[in-house]
Amino acid sequence: MLRSGNDGDVSRARGWVTLTEPALLDAPVSLRPIKVKDAAIWRDARVRNASWLRRWEPTNPETPLYRSSLGPYVAMARTMRREARQGLALPWVVTYGGQFAGQLTVGSIVWGSARSAQVGYWIDEEFAGKGIIPTALALAVDQCFFGVGLHRVEATIRPENMASRRDVEKLGFREEGVRRRCLHIDGAWHDHICYALTVEDVPSGLMPRWRSMVSSRLRAG
Repeated sequence: MLRSGNDGDVSRARGWVTLTEPALLDAPVSLRPIKVKDAAIWRDARVRNASWLRRWEPTNPETPLYRSSLGPYVAMARTMRREARQGLALPWVVTYGGQFAGQLTVGSIVWGSARSAQVGYWIDEEFAGKGIIPTALALAVDQCFFGVGLHRVEATIRPENMASRRDVEKLGFREEGVRRRCLHIDGAWHDHICYALTVEDVPSGLMPRWRSMVSSRLRAG
């Protein structure tokens, strides 16, 4: 339950909104709040991408990647929406040109003196390598810092997941060390590297930095 006081309850409730970068890539990238009716397309994407995602996804016996029934996805969407209303998470669908392309969730939000959160994401293999996730991540981080009022955002990534590590490193996330056997992935406990940003690292926002990087690459190429 949200509490009144000094934690900015209004900004929490309003922070879970649709965000769009319209022109940086070949098609608009958007983050929009997940809906219960997304469950079917979400299920289909997860099943279709099971082998692509299995090495990096936390093991969840209740909703394995290969499960085709719709019920668990409906339940997860409802849970995520409830946590968003409580100021505990920001669960977004990632779209590219209006198409469902993946998911990005800011979770484990802690208020009080910490004002921190963890970000996790996945993308449909069909859309990988287009710059969609760095763009979505920049949108999300700026919203966390300047729309919601968080101070720190972390991402934990397996050392072997070089594509995901490159995404956060390009955006300037700081590597802060290895967390030993911190997540159960694909049937075993695995180490993860912790990356983090605080609002002081991006006083003018992360999205302007990312736009500049993409524009520089286009000019050079």
